[in-house]
Amino acid sequence: MSVDVLVEQVPEAVGRRVREARTDRGWTLDDLAEHSGVSRRMIVNVESGTSNASIATLLRLATALHVTLADLVAQSPNGHEPVVTTAAERTPLWRGPAGGSAVMVASADTPDMLELWSWRLEPGDEYRSAAHRPGTHELLHVVAGHLRLTLDDVVHDLRTGDAVSFEAVMPHSYACGGRTATRFMMTVLEPLPRVRP
Repeated sequence: MSVDVLVEQVPEAVGRRVREARTDRGWTLDDLAEHSGVSRRMIVNVESGTSNASIATLLRLATALHVTLADLVAQSPNGHEPVVTTAAERTPLWRGPAGGSAVMVASADTPDMLELWSWRLEPGDEYRSAAHRPGTHELLHVVAGHLRLTLDDVVHDLRTGDAVSFEAVMPHSYACGGRTATRFMMTVLEPLPRVRP
């Protein structure tokens, strides 16, 4: 199954945020390419708003820039005011080949990356993720269906009502394990570097 999934946010806004984070660090395009492992050409396309980047690409850029994925794709919080988003405002950041989707429902402005996701996997959908930085934890709660969670080649079958918590420092994947759609909620906590070089 494909892991190169498209972000459907307005590309211009994502590109502007990547460019601002890069220039805030005083980096050239080549600097960001070197630190992120993303090609200079792809960075140019992202920053110009002419390319929808995959979640994996945006995560590499965010990690290199010491910002969160939410910093690049979500609305910025306004001080201590609550940030409310309606269902109509949310756009899937991933779409599966069988019609599944992943939506970042909310994020918090904390010293670390904290995100809440809503996932729907149709039969045949699978999302594969690379290992995250040390200390990253994911918490999943299966709302409906059968989730096949694979952690470093070990399969965990989770059913409606089941939950799991794990350190996401190994490759992992989520797949629909049944004949009907699987829905789950996921919280991700990823520590960000305390010192910004």
